[in-house]
Amino acid sequence: MALSDPGLNPAGPQDFRTTHWSVVLEAGLSPAAQSAAALDQLCHAYWQPLYFYVRRHGYDEHEAKDLTQEFFLRLLEKNVLETVERGRGRFRYFLQTALKNFLANEWNRSQRQKRGGGVQTFSLDAQAAEDRYRLEPQTNVTPEVLFERRWAQTIFERVMDRLQQESGAGAKRRRFDELKPYLLDDPDAATYAEVAARLQLTEGAVKSAVHRLRQRSRELFIEEIAHTVSRPDEIDDEIRRLFAALGA
Repeated sequence: MALSDPGLNPAGPQDFRTTHWSVVLEAGLSPAAQSAAALDQLCHAYWQPLYFYVRRHGYDEHEAKDLTQEFFLRLLEKNVLETVERGRGRFRYFLQTALKNFLANEWNRSQRQKRGGGVQTFSLDAQAAEDRYRLEPQTNVTPEVLFERRWAQTIFERVMDRLQQESGAGAKRRRFDELKPYLLDDPDAATYAEVAARLQLTEGAVKSAVHRLRQRSRELFIEEIAHTVSRPDEIDDEIRRLFAALGA
């Protein structure tokens, strides 16, 4: 993957007042309406790695969906987030540790049913997550390793989604679709000459466009990482750890 250079360097200082850490703190300390909005952001951004973690612990897809939803709800109910401090650990570590503790003390099925089990608290696309989970090799990879791998994949997917949104529609979207394989190091990617012919550009123009797209993807990747750490000096190490997780 063209993004996969552990030597990526931040383009400039990040605004750490609006990272996911601040969302966590808001979720733990704010009134209900604001807490619900913050929890919704957490849930939709990071629930799939948690779902994978639960599945690898042996729960079936229906149990995993219920447990993942219940986990996010209890983060607020139990006031777990009140004890979180911005400088203590990374957001990824916090969620994994909290989920591990949650599963260790999980209610049995009858208690979840008493709460209203099966009622969807958050709009999770569990089927899409389950389909993706089934693509994972059935190896002895631990839940922790799978969690980190899926976390890294989620960040890459968020970057690709943002690039696609920035590309717009029509001819610009078509150009993005033609250039995207170069970001993914697709071995079947067309040659620059072939893409140039399809887009009615010079080969040099295609190379320049790929260079700009790679640069923008690096910027977005660093921005996504910055949202999950508490200090700017943790970005490089987090990048190395996530690329290591992809190769695990």
